[in-house]
Amino acid sequence: MTKPIVLIAEELSPATIDALGPDFEIRNCDGANRDELLPALADVDAVLVRSATKMDAEAIAAAKNLKVIARAGVGLDNVDVPSATQAGVMVVNAPTSNITSAAELAVGLLLATARNIAPANEALKNGAWKRSKYGGVELLEKKVGVVGFGRIGQLVAERLKGFGMEVLAYDPYVSAQKAGQLGARLVPLDELLAESDFITVHLPKTPETLGLIGKEALGKVKPTVRIINAARGGIVDEEALAEALREGRVAGAGIDVFAKEPTTESPLFEFESVVVTPHLGASTEEAQEKAGVAVAKSVRLALGGDLVPDAVNVSGGVIAEEVRPGIALVEKLGRIFTAVAGAVPVQLDVDVHGEITEHDVSVWKLSALKGLFTDLTEDPVTYVNAPLLAEQRGVEARLLTDPASQDFRNVTTLRGTLADGTVVSVSGTLTGPRMVEKIVGINGFDLEVPLSEHMAFFTYGDRPGIVGAVGRLLGEADVNIGGMQVARDTKGGRALVALTVDSAIPADVVSAIAAEIEAEVRVVDLEG
Repeated sequence: MTKPIVLIAEELSPATIDALGPDFEIRNCDGANRDELLPALADVDAVLVRSATKMDAEAIAAAKNLKVIARAGVGLDNVDVPSATQAGVMVVNAPTSNITSAAELAVGLLLATARNIAPANEALKNGAWKRSKYGGVELLEKKVGVVGFGRIGQLVAERLKGFGMEVLAYDPYVSAQKAGQLGARLVPLDELLAESDFITVHLPKTPETLGLIGKEALGKVKPTVRIINAARGGIVDEEALAEALREGRVAGAGIDVFAKEPTTESPLFEFESVVVTPHLGASTEEAQEKAGVAVAKSVRLALGGDLVPDAVNVSGGVIAEEVRPGIALVEKLGRIFTAVAGAVPVQLDVDVHGEITEHDVSVWKLSALKGLFTDLTEDPVTYVNAPLLAEQRGVEARLLTDPASQDFRNVTTLRGTLADGTVVSVSGTLTGPRMVEKIVGINGFDLEVPLSEHMAFFTYGDRPGIVGAVGRLLGEADVNIGGMQVARDTKGGRALVALTVDSAIPADVVSAIAAEIEAEVRVVDLEG
């Protein structure tokens, strides 16, 4: 029997090869050399890369038998995921491989800036004994503000608690109860900025977080504060930080990441009180080995036909054919839930009714969690990290099944309780021989609306003229309505307009509609 062929396109640890095992034919090439890479891909089943090998559309097209691209690391900048998806090639990475290394580097930068280790080291090596100049501060009984309380932020907090520090945390998607269980006090960002002696950033880079620690935020901190960024470049505004350091409004900083990389010039380089490193967060032997071993295991699963939990773009595995179409539907319901709720729940029920429950639908709970967090994080949300994200944010999820279904052959409802006790629900189903994805319920309102890339839901007091007003405002904004349905609980009670539109509704138009019809408006964009 012919063994599947696995191409190792970059140097990986011996442990990676051991994790693959004896069931594959292993080949090697220099992935950075295109003339060597492209012919080497011709008949392989899987390729393992790091960051130097570009698996773009050309490379994917050259690999006619390719089933899996495995990136031994977290990022996927060198992998063309859309082209891989179109070609039916699974893409996997190692999303948890570097979290310990990243957390430890953040702590190292914090200690280095607290004790002026870098400038003292440089002075002494240059022949100057400046013991009095480079005095520092202790960590004991100081307050550290952790901005972003996900996996890495929690590891940092855990380590700094060992130094006797008080931990403040800011994260809109983590409950106060969850933070408290981890020994942190959840506070608003402004309170964290004002109280912290040290601030360490552990957020994804998104449009909302870009420049978050900028001029305005730095105007609220203590002049003795020291700021650490080992997360993503651009979250801390380098120009604003340099200005604050220059004016004595910030005491020091430890920076591993920059808005533009690689960089050899930054306004931060002029300050002795700033420790800088060239994006070393994942640069440990252990992180590299963990990444290699993790993706090797994924390759084994994928080529063996099993479910691959950390697949970025597609899922495989022994899942009943009847269950497979629902995976994408439930993931979209998760994204709609987050948009409608405006928050993540503390409790989420994935309630499945109908004859589909004759099969194992447990993958749908993973799909719901994957959708729940997809639009909340920059990093890819996968079947392996979605439960971790839920745990970190205090979301308890359970799967409920019932073979009885009244109105549809099968229907799945995501029902979540928010931190303030509000209950939000979104229901969907697949109908007809073409398995059309539909929303059939929002917060108790009965609907039957096909899913669209762009949707909007308006909840308001039932009265005449609302549909006309919505249509007029959208028309003036050149937004075309694809479909519309109105539902209400009672005459003159609460009503819901569900819209599908051909393009995203601009934010100012959403605000205008909300103001004119006195509605709560939720916009959902499933594009991409």
